Amino acid sequence: MSENRLGAETSPYLLQHKDNPVHWWPWGPEALAEAKRSGRPVLLSVGYAACHWCHVMAHESFEDAETADLMNALFVNIKVDREERPDVDQIYMNALHELGEQGGWPLTMFLNADGAPFWGGTYFPKTASYGRPGFKDVLWQVSQAYRETPEKVAHNTDAILSRLAAAAKPAGGVALTLADLDKAAQQIAALFDRAHGGLRGAPKFPQAGLLELLWRAGDRTGDPQLKAVAAFTLNRMCEGGIYDHVGGGFSRYSVDERWLVPHFEKMLYDNAQLLELLALAYQETGDELFLLRARETVSWLKREMVTADGAFAASLDADSEGHEGKFYVWTADEIVAVLGKEDAAEFAAFYDVTDEGNWEGQTILNRTSFGDVSMVEEARLRPMKEKLLAARAQRVRPGLDDKVLADWNGLMIAALARAGALLDEPEWVDLAATAFDAVVRLMVKDGRLGHSYREGRLVLPGLASDLAAMARAGIALHEATGDEAPLAYAEDFLNRLEADYLDPQSGAYFLTAADAPGLVMRPLSSLDEALPNYNSVAADALIRLAALTGQDDLRARADRLIGALTGAAAQNPLAHPSLLNALDTRLRLAEIVAVGARREAFATAALRLPFLTRVVARAADGAALRKGSLTRAQAQSAPPDGAAFICVAERCSLPVTNPDDLVGAVRDFAR
Repeated sequence: MSENRLGAETSPYLLQHKDNPVHWWPWGPEALAEAKRSGRPVLLSVGYAACHWCHVMAHESFEDAETADLMNALFVNIKVDREERPDVDQIYMNALHELGEQGGWPLTMFLNADGAPFWGGTYFPKTASYGRPGFKDVLWQVSQAYRETPEKVAHNTDAILSRLAAAAKPAGGVALTLADLDKAAQQIAALFDRAHGGLRGAPKFPQAGLLELLWRAGDRTGDPQLKAVAAFTLNRMCEGGIYDHVGGGFSRYSVDERWLVPHFEKMLYDNAQLLELLALAYQETGDELFLLRARETVSWLKREMVTADGAFAASLDADSEGHEGKFYVWTADEIVAVLGKEDAAEFAAFYDVTDEGNWEGQTILNRTSFGDVSMVEEARLRPMKEKLLAARAQRVRPGLDDKVLADWNGLMIAALARAGALLDEPEWVDLAATAFDAVVRLMVKDGRLGHSYREGRLVLPGLASDLAAMARAGIALHEATGDEAPLAYAEDFLNRLEADYLDPQSGAYFLTAADAPGLVMRPLSSLDEALPNYNSVAADALIRLAALTGQDDLRARADRLIGALTGAAAQNPLAHPSLLNALDTRLRLAEIVAVGARREAFATAALRLPFLTRVVARAADGAALRKGSLTRAQAQSAPPDGAAFICVAERCSLPVTNPDDLVGAVRDFAR
């Protein structure tokens, strides 16, 4: 009996479609078995809860009885939440790229009964418009081709699978140096928009990995221009409409080149990566804007994204009441009604509020063209923003996707721990610790980490991205607090990664576990997307864990992993910033060990150093350090009241006996 089977799912995105007249199946062998039994091809639709164009296609086609009848007659229809099943999404998005199409969501792919793709696209309007074929026409044509020209369909699937298999074999064997990283940074900096920040053109994405790459290169070379390019981009985002000036937090991207008009969804992972950059930029420049935006972003996180269990939700929708951005935009009259005429006039001058608006007759609050705003002015504006926030809270809220994703949580936990320690914000570190505990309590089952959790249901096994990001989080928490438990979890996660995800041919990691339910192929990637690539995150975590534990085999794993992917990074550095950043960590990491009675004072001083290229360990005395530690022998002769030891590139310093001298000593020794 045909029916919509999504009602038993827990994904908020799938539940959005449970009442569609389409006979949706969740992803799984049962749906493919039905395709084989019935002789119909598969229509795979992939999206996510915060996706505006996913909603548009749903309203136009999936909620339309006539279109649904056609889908049900001609296809076995499978709906996938790309956040819950990024492995499925990655395979078929890559297949779309192999067809020469630009990717995006909703992803609409057509598969044979074995799950092999033969054609696809993204959003299709219900009827033909703007050069796009109508969805019903597409359905008829694809179904006809599948029935009448099976040899052509088979040729397409074979060609696509062959190209996907070739693309999943990473290119290694290139030995990159710091000079190569510096050259790549200069080339990438030249691609940035000097008027508005970010890569030139539109749309504009945060590209946090590229900004970090420029920041690291500025550290290495002493070239102030590289950090200036990154800081200017951050400034433009902080003042643009991509930032929520009332409630805090950054949207996914800007559709224009000025950061004015956001695609209004807010994703946990974007805000995690930007929080780290804001902390680094404030510490380096002293620009209070960066500190303010970091604090406001954490306030948004605490107010809107913490689940009942203490972990973090995935995203906030772009739409409310069926309209993109309705929750976030204002008219001039609405501002006056909340603030009164006098305050509204002052607020309007700062935030580009006019009677005609700056987007579809309404105003996206922004300070793109205002210029610098002093902290005195910020203090005067704060109560106005608080009033607007309270008024906005009465509106119909955008949907919250409250599933807990281990990899996204790992990125945010690490960001809070790192930024909190760097900026002396202990509440941020506490928030990170609570979330870490929640993830391991809810999502580790029989020693294995899951990927997605909601309403008591866990998607197992987890992905390589989950293990890598949660290892990163455990290491960051250990550094910030000295707690050994997160470090032990990090070690377990990375060992599980090695045991269950390793591709023995390349030395890199597959995205899926060896015992995960079968897909048409096992995905492996080195490319950064909206998230840093999981292989790169794993490499960085292995390097740091090796320094903290003295285990050389972990460093050897990192070297193998980096070596497996450097060829691809050398060919396309723009798509591999996280791998290049991991290599920088490998070549420049400063290991700082605080021992003795005053070890917390030394550790606190060390944590004020930028976290990109340092790790901080504590021990009661030298004997308490792990046997492989480079400083173990030296530390055993440390003064009774304590000292710090610094190692960089297998060279170790004399003991630093005054915490106030540590920052300078590390910087001098690392040169």
